[in-house]
Amino acid sequence: MVPLDSRLVEEVLAAAEPLPLSLQGFSPRRAPLPLAAVSLEAPVAEGMEVWAAGVTYESSKLARMAESEAGSDFYAKVYAADRPELFFKATPHRCVGPGQSVRIRSDSRWNVPEPELAALISAGGRILGFCAGNDMSSRDIEGANPLYLPQAKVYAACCALGPWIVPAESVSPGGLSIRMTIVREGQTAFAGETSTARMRRSVEELAAWLFRENTFPGGVILLTGTGIIPPEHFTLLPGDLIAIQVEGIGLLENTVHRGPATMGCAPVPDA
Repeated sequence: MVPLDSRLVEEVLAAAEPLPLSLQGFSPRRAPLPLAAVSLEAPVAEGMEVWAAGVTYESSKLARMAESEAGSDFYAKVYAADRPELFFKATPHRCVGPGQSVRIRSDSRWNVPEPELAALISAGGRILGFCAGNDMSSRDIEGANPLYLPQAKVYAACCALGPWIVPAESVSPGGLSIRMTIVREGQTAFAGETSTARMRRSVEELAAWLFRENTFPGGVILLTGTGIIPPEHFTLLPGDLIAIQVEGIGLLENTVHRGPATMGCAPVPDA
């Protein structure tokens, strides 16, 4: 693992075609650092956006219908429709990396992680690679009214990404196992498993819809939906450890924190 210059990362994301390795900042003469000696950040650069797809698994459709009596029909229809549900999720300063803390909202009583396959997509719409993602969600807020979705999904430290990007040519996204374990006070509080083979739409289809009538000059991360739903009585608590394992990609671990909204976010300079 070799650190890359941020300008080179931007060039790779903006390129219409793959750049030679020599232009991507890789040098065979550099000695790799041991993994224990580095702190991994969320693999999302300034200028990028994070978007997410909803209701791409049948289990997600059923959970959303159960949590929202008023909006249950909408979730059933979007699962079967040609057009997917796509929504803005986060900016880089709202994302955390491996070993960092995700947050639960102080005004929510029902919070869950959503383990997902995440795709890194270039400005030209080409899928460059994949990582694991956690689309944190306040289910009681979204369940009260579907129009509250941005508040249920978008807040400080609402998204975890990592542990790294695996190149697209090394991963076949159509049949990857995804496992999630939540540990509380040393005991397993929840465990679940799914496969991307259960997604109703392919990653390529979701990416194509995302780029319809939209542009991402800095590239974009797309979370492709969750198929692991904790039971209705379960909610995250501060101190919980969330472990998300995506086959062929790696393990993303984060602790849960309930604290000030500035937690995990870059400060905004005074005017």
